[in-house]
Amino acid sequence: MTIRQLSLHLFLFLLTFLSTLAAGALQKGINIIAEPYRIIEGFPFSVSLMAILLTHELSHYFASRKHHTAATLPYFIPAPSIIGTFGAFIKMKSPIITRKALIDIGASGPIAGFIVAFIVTIYGLYNSQFVSIYSGQIGIVLGDSILFTLLSRLILGVPPEGKDILLNPVAFAGWIGFFVTSMNLLPIGQLDGGHIAYALLGDKRHKRLSFTLTTLLAVAGLSGIYLASGLPYSPLIAGLKNLLWEGWAIWALLLFILGLNHPPVIYWEDPLERSRKYIGWIALIIFILTFIPVPFRVV
Repeated sequence: MTIRQLSLHLFLFLLTFLSTLAAGALQKGINIIAEPYRIIEGFPFSVSLMAILLTHELSHYFASRKHHTAATLPYFIPAPSIIGTFGAFIKMKSPIITRKALIDIGASGPIAGFIVAFIVTIYGLYNSQFVSIYSGQIGIVLGDSILFTLLSRLILGVPPEGKDILLNPVAFAGWIGFFVTSMNLLPIGQLDGGHIAYALLGDKRHKRLSFTLTTLLAVAGLSGIYLASGLPYSPLIAGLKNLLWEGWAIWALLLFILGLNHPPVIYWEDPLERSRKYIGWIALIIFILTFIPVPFRVV
């Protein structure tokens, strides 16, 4: 790797650290334009989120190196958003040789990132609190995964009537970590979950699964858009309202554009060890525990 390439990775990392620092400060209601010195108050959120993303991507990177697959260092993507980033990724520069390598590379990132997100979430929830919800308030409500709901109930208890949890910025970073993990573990195309599904199921079943799930996401997203339009809808759709998020339509479109196929591994005939199949099951359990049917709602 040249000095110029390394400089690009470092520059993007530092820029994303700065953008997440600003996002963390803004979450606390700080006007960083009027009081730029207070941007440092976004440090807990920034460090927590960056730790999750960095662990995820470096795990992919080192697993690739272990299996002699050329890959870049992580590219971080800064963004002017509520979380300050669009995430991070590494670029594979050579084919993956075996199914064993494919599972190791695909599963290492989500599992390692999940562990960090789990720790971050527990710490953040211990520093969160209940707040009153006033009638007529407009705001964004975060959806809950099975695991996040369980942890919040164990640590904070059931919210009293008329109240909800105001997440500490560190807990919010953990929530994002769970969300990112579940999205990456969707068994579609060349997502991390797609790598695992391809190694376990083979090309044909992977294609069918990818197409079926992406189509279901599109239907859920379009149905959510229809519900939000205020037009008449059937009782069946109304009953599924909590599963219909408009954003799934965008995800489905992106997945169709990126492609649902998976490039072949070089030595498919090499047997897959039982331990790798267990890793696949662990990844599936993590996906189920962290998946959020409706991640965001405006109320």
